[in-house]
Amino acid sequence: MACACGCCCRPLFLSLPFAFLSPSTPSSYAPPTTPFLFSHLAIRASSKPVIAATTNSLPFPLLSHGHGGGCDGNNNNNNNDGPFGSDSWRWNDDSSSSHSHPFLLFLSSFVACFCPSQLSSALARTNEDSQENDVVWEVKGSKWTKFIPDFTEDAFVASNGIVNLTKSLSLSTVWRQCGDIVMRLLLPEGFPDSVTSDYLDYSLWRGVQGVASQISGVLATQALLYAVGLGKGAIPTAAAINWVLKDGIGYLSKIMLSKYGRHFDVNPKGWRLFADLLENAAFGLEMVTPAFPHLFVPIGAAAGAGRSAAALIQAATRSCFYAGFAAQRNFAEVIAKGEAQGMVSKSIGIVLGIAVANCIGSSTSLALASFGVVTWVHMYCNLKSYQSIQLRTLNPYRASLVFSEYLLSGQAPSIKEVNDEEPLFPAVPFLNLLSANRGRSVVLSSEAKQAAADIECRLQLGSKLSDIVNNKEDALALFSLYKDEGYILTEQEGKFCVVLKESSSPQDMLKSLFQVNYLYWLERNAGIAASGASTDCRPGGRLQISVEYVQREFNHVKIDGESAGWVMDGLIARPLPNRICPGHMDASTAS
Repeated sequence: MACACGCCCRPLFLSLPFAFLSPSTPSSYAPPTTPFLFSHLAIRASSKPVIAATTNSLPFPLLSHGHGGGCDGNNNNNNNDGPFGSDSWRWNDDSSSSHSHPFLLFLSSFVACFCPSQLSSALARTNEDSQENDVVWEVKGSKWTKFIPDFTEDAFVASNGIVNLTKSLSLSTVWRQCGDIVMRLLLPEGFPDSVTSDYLDYSLWRGVQGVASQISGVLATQALLYAVGLGKGAIPTAAAINWVLKDGIGYLSKIMLSKYGRHFDVNPKGWRLFADLLENAAFGLEMVTPAFPHLFVPIGAAAGAGRSAAALIQAATRSCFYAGFAAQRNFAEVIAKGEAQGMVSKSIGIVLGIAVANCIGSSTSLALASFGVVTWVHMYCNLKSYQSIQLRTLNPYRASLVFSEYLLSGQAPSIKEVNDEEPLFPAVPFLNLLSANRGRSVVLSSEAKQAAADIECRLQLGSKLSDIVNNKEDALALFSLYKDEGYILTEQEGKFCVVLKESSSPQDMLKSLFQVNYLYWLERNAGIAASGASTDCRPGGRLQISVEYVQREFNHVKIDGESAGWVMDGLIARPLPNRICPGHMDASTAS
């Protein structure tokens, strides 16, 4: 059997498990055991159907395609065109055959219908290796789909559509699909490009600590129920009232603590760790209530107040962290995925907590021992999660470390180096022993670290003018020197006192801190100490030199800091509420 085609494309081999016998074939001929191969069937992207012309020497009619005079040269006239013209399908019936072959007719028709449906996948398989340059990838979030050309339809088709059923049901494929579902539910769309590099570490550690927190909650709730008499088979009448009083005091503590919200912005890591400590302390108080059932209300109230305060601090600082994670301004999605991750952790923690509670029963000693282990896991995971966060905003300590390193080396340090060096509790040095064993930075100089620690202790934002100005001469000198600035800076009793004007902005506070770092550098490296406000404001004086340097270099350090990834639009601090109005002060000093 012969086959021809009007175009030149990649051939496709089709095999059939039978052979055809011509009339001249001897009756003793045995068909070959290997499949009979059709000739090359070529295809191309065209609107016309596939051309498959055959000889008419076969003993049964075949469905062939008319092509003017035929493809094999046996019919050179146009008398055999079908009802649809010269490019139509027609029956090629051998007039010498007086009988029909229904089975072979059905089989040939089946092959003719089946082959086109397989052309796409077969051609995709044959072209996959040789035409890799034609591959197109569709990206949807974190899912990449490979598309390869389909020349029969003149389009691209998904390559995963030609995977066989056994492969699609394999364990690795199911596991990968489950992983894709989990990523879509728990991670922001476009992960990891849509968030910062520290997001995954933080989320993993937070997931483990969430499980531990829920176990502690279940154990504490069981202890409270035993304390009010549930374990003895009866609940006292006053239990509901006591519970309401306990929660009411907790709500009051949350309201009172809300006025310290600015502190959470300045040092969110330290406050978040403090909130976790407070939460565990509250759980511990609830754990001991079965030993003191007559003190249920005061102990429960203290525990409720601690838990409410911890919840407020956690919610406030969580917003700071999520805002830093949103690398593509996708704040809402990062928060939503964080809540979903929290629900997963809480669900696992509740199940494990119930299992542990059933094993412990009413034994107070076992409950306290289990609580101690879970609390250690909880606090350790919290510590690791906060250490993995890389804040890009500038508080006084981070800004001092960036400015000091810039003054010493001429370049702004990286975000990771500064965050790894920052203590969790800058104002309470002895609590920073928690992270003393961490690997220290080899990029940041020891002088810059010491400068940041000293400036943190000596800086006073929002000072009163009356505390630093003792005479009219000092006041006039300071106002004249800082007439174009939003602040007034001088040194008083070893403190760097920054007086803020009414028009002061976070950018002015950041600029004043840059000048503080330069004054510290002059003091340590040039030996220029403070000698009085009026003297330091004169040409060549300490304050006058630092003001000129800041006016010349502040924009440069901002550009370098922004190139390193820092947010240089202002300082996040909690200054004292004192402000001055320079216009009124000039009038008062002139009189």
